[in-house]
Amino acid sequence: MNDSSWGAPPQAGYWGPSDQGPVQGAAPAGPTYDAPEAQQTRPMPIVPDEPAYGGHQDDDRGAARLSGPLFRDETQQPPYDARQSPSYDPRTQPSDTPQAQPYGAVPQNPEPMPDVPPPAPAPQKKSAGRDLGAAIGVGVGLGAIIIASLFVVKAVFVGVIAVAVVVGLWELTSRLQERKGIKAPLVPLAVGGAAMVVAGYVRGPEGAWVAMALTALAVLVWRMTEPPEGYLTDVTAGVFAAFYVPFLATFVALMLTADDGAWRVMTFLLLTVVSDTGAYAVGWRFGTHKLAPRISPGKTREGLFGAVSFAMVAGALCMQFLIDDGSWWQGLVLGLAVAASATLGDLGESMIKRDLGIKDMGTLLPGHGGIMDRLDSLLPTAPVVWLLMVLFVGSG
Repeated sequence: MNDSSWGAPPQAGYWGPSDQGPVQGAAPAGPTYDAPEAQQTRPMPIVPDEPAYGGHQDDDRGAARLSGPLFRDETQQPPYDARQSPSYDPRTQPSDTPQAQPYGAVPQNPEPMPDVPPPAPAPQKKSAGRDLGAAIGVGVGLGAIIIASLFVVKAVFVGVIAVAVVVGLWELTSRLQERKGIKAPLVPLAVGGAAMVVAGYVRGPEGAWVAMALTALAVLVWRMTEPPEGYLTDVTAGVFAAFYVPFLATFVALMLTADDGAWRVMTFLLLTVVSDTGAYAVGWRFGTHKLAPRISPGKTREGLFGAVSFAMVAGALCMQFLIDDGSWWQGLVLGLAVAASATLGDLGESMIKRDLGIKDMGTLLPGHGGIMDRLDSLLPTAPVVWLLMVLFVGSG
């Protein structure tokens, strides 16, 4: 049925079913009504065969009702439930028709929950970064071995130093080859390093220097058995390793040759350990100002102050009660020197590890890393302690 058969144009403000606005100038469409009568009548709405509201989502016949009643005297009807229709068939019912859910059932497509900001993370406690239990256990075990060998038979302690040197050289050369492709010859380094420690104990400083020179020569010759590519880099790394590990460790054997050599070595070990412990304890608790952030971000100025304080107190006690003819003020100087050399040694190895891109030199000691990670502060401190001991109380 054509909507124009109603005859008269719609009144002003009236919108037809097409919602295209008032029709201007429409002519009468049939002889049944004339224009005056058409203006006094109100057009009747078209009643659809099926309800306009609540049908299928693709049926747009009820679109006009979505915006409200078509005439002012129409009232809002309750929502239409398609299941009440005689023609309702659940087998052909569209999927978007509401279905009754059993009690306690979870909707398949629940409404999205509003965005809720995640709870603020709980404040994290400071961590040491290592397994403290394993570290303490390994430290106690190493201390027992050192003390037992140091005060029972001095020669056994020399063997302990030689073993530590060989393992340290293995760790260092292995990391150089893995990370940089540098092949420092390990065999002449290991043999020469052990001989260097023994020569220092038996022949003194002269024997240590001779063994160092022979080890460097052995490195140069040993490397000649391989292609010349990278020769200069490999031998340079080999000579550096010979000086850094076995030669510096030889000064521990030199301290051991004195009459009170065992107590000198014990003082050297105690001061180094106390310095590291003071730096860790004070830095962990109060550290806020970085000491060398580009080299070792964990070290702080407060930690350095703790290292100096702890080492000076321990040095005064050790020189007064453990070293023959020692004095407390000498211990203060010794403690200050040990704190400085131990810190520099730790920073030096940190620089090496940063260049290699590693955290630890090895994994041999649980909670500590490798042997080189424990020798980092001991090696540069050994010649400092040996020299100050000679100056304060002599070499005998």
